[in-house]
Amino acid sequence: MRRIFLCMLILVLSALGAQNYRLYLKEGGHHMVREHKVDGDRVRYYSVERGDWEEIPLSFIDLKKTLKELGDREDSRKQEKQMLAEEAAVEREMRRIVASIPEEPGLFRLGPENKIITMKLAESTLVMNKKRQVMKLLSPIPMVAGKSTVELTGEKSEHVYSERRPEFYLRLSKTQQFALIQLTPKKGARIVEVVQSIPVSKEQIEERKEIEIFRQQLDEGLYKVWPQADLPVGEYALIEFTDGQVNLMIWDFRIE
Repeated sequence: MRRIFLCMLILVLSALGAQNYRLYLKEGGHHMVREHKVDGDRVRYYSVERGDWEEIPLSFIDLKKTLKELGDREDSRKQEKQMLAEEAAVEREMRRIVASIPEEPGLFRLGPENKIITMKLAESTLVMNKKRQVMKLLSPIPMVAGKSTVELTGEKSEHVYSERRPEFYLRLSKTQQFALIQLTPKKGARIVEVVQSIPVSKEQIEERKEIEIFRQQLDEGLYKVWPQADLPVGEYALIEFTDGQVNLMIWDFRIE
């Protein structure tokens, strides 16, 4: 909305300035005028400085330079008008998208014909002491000393995208953090993060490969998220989490 306001302000100021322009003289200098008319070998113009109509020989006027500047100003106004129209179209489309995103928490994508697709949560597994334990989403893991890994079954995600900067719409389940991460390949699985558990201090240190993202808040708890740079071919996930609780919600995908 702020961008549209600024564009409208530019157009208003341009329109006001367009009422006055320079009538250039061949010998140098100019008259500031509101309008002019060529009448035979004379030029009549309305002087902004003196507030009245005046005449000058056509041979004194650099008409080519005057008309070029007027043409440039008209082109500029057309570009500004087009920019405003495009901004308004983007705003309308974004409002439509926001209105069509379900109210329940989750991750969403735009599919064919800009229809909303709800992404499926991945089931993660906690691997520790060479034993696999299915981790319950949003439930902190039991405190066990040592290193564990949160993993996804399978070496490749079933969600495959060709675009290098995929866009997502995330509606948070509550006030939590979120991030885009790169998954580490492993035979038969993909590692989401490494968890260092320290029973004495009751700390759980989570290590993950986060990727720089843009995040645009569209509504209360609703964000548009996309990577700042092209993603190389590989496995990725967008996660929602609370630091130190290992309560990940994971939506995985692959770039091919």
